[in-house]
Amino acid sequence: MKSPSSYLKMRVLGAIDNAEGKTIKERIKNTAKMTFIDEEGNKLSFTWRTISTWYYRYKKNGITGVTKKQRKDKGKTRKITPEELLEAINQVLPMLRENKHTKYDVYRLCIEKGIIRKDQLSQTSYYRFIREYDLLNDASAEKNRRRLAFAMEHANDLWQADTMFGPYIDHNGKKVQTKLIAFIDDASRVICHAQFFLSENIEALVASLKAAFYKRGIPKQLYVDNGSIYCSQEITLVCARVGCILRHTPLRDGASKGKIERFFRGLRDRFLARKLDLSSLSVLNKQLSNWIEETYNTSVHSGIGMTPVSRFAMDMKFINFLPPNESNDELFYAEETRKVKKDNTFSFKNSRYETPADLRNKTIIIRFDRNKKGKIIVYYKEHRIGKAIALDLVANSKIRRGGRK
Repeated sequence: MKSPSSYLKMRVLGAIDNAEGKTIKERIKNTAKMTFIDEEGNKLSFTWRTISTWYYRYKKNGITGVTKKQRKDKGKTRKITPEELLEAINQVLPMLRENKHTKYDVYRLCIEKGIIRKDQLSQTSYYRFIREYDLLNDASAEKNRRRLAFAMEHANDLWQADTMFGPYIDHNGKKVQTKLIAFIDDASRVICHAQFFLSENIEALVASLKAAFYKRGIPKQLYVDNGSIYCSQEITLVCARVGCILRHTPLRDGASKGKIERFFRGLRDRFLARKLDLSSLSVLNKQLSNWIEETYNTSVHSGIGMTPVSRFAMDMKFINFLPPNESNDELFYAEETRKVKKDNTFSFKNSRYETPADLRNKTIIIRFDRNKKGKIIVYYKEHRIGKAIALDLVANSKIRRGGRK
């Protein structure tokens, strides 16, 4: 059996918090009794010793502790990327006779035309790229797309997510193009959440992910592309905390997210084609929300023969809802490591904070709200200690010390 992915390991570690047991050892042993499903749909279980090893590695080194270590350049080249090789191949293919050339002929012509150099990509590495990424195998690529043309059995078994460019709106006297982040449930076609933002960044993704989880529950899997925000540590940590497997599409295979792409096409034709009020971002999002909930989610979908909300409602017993509250809000916080000083304080963003317990000389994890300055939660050895307190130097100077009166 191949080694489990870091995402599956993080999901296993996320299950420890909800497992029964008074001690960490008891919770780990109860977690070992559970069955987990990997990215390929295989059911897997792990011994408590294996889970314990992952747990303590994660505790010591963070997410890198559960990532399989290998050569940093394994499967890669320092000189050329698969995308650059594909571009080179596409340039020389029209110069060759169709179906009358070999893989070596393509490589040779790329070298002869000066599109790539031998010191950039050796013949051995070229063959490895062709094999691993199917750069010349159209039949294989089509086969993969047919394999991915699936429908999950239950609602929230898998969500697809993606970003598209939206209309220009008025913002501070300027025309600014919006970006839409949307989530669609694979089985029911319900739009779990969709929202326009001024920028496609981590803050936007986490905000939309939080809204989607609160609206429709936690999916077992989240299927996204290889964009920078979808490969970030932040989304990996959020998915690990809630027990959601984060999956990425194959390289250059946008067709594998066909359902969200079809929704985007329908949104352009049926929503963006309308005469919309583009005076502000909030006004645009209100119009979008009304259209999704009153038109899209409540109209019969040709792919399932019923309305998305009706199909979603059929699987309510399978839905793991996440109640909106302050405690669950912390699941979406950013995370950093800090070393507590001898005076029981630590620094964060040019400010000093006191820990809620005596943690002098300890290494702690802090979680913080990106949008609320000063709200910092302290974790030590995977346990929530409490809120950090902003250091008040004036108040501290008035404390009587060493018997002084």
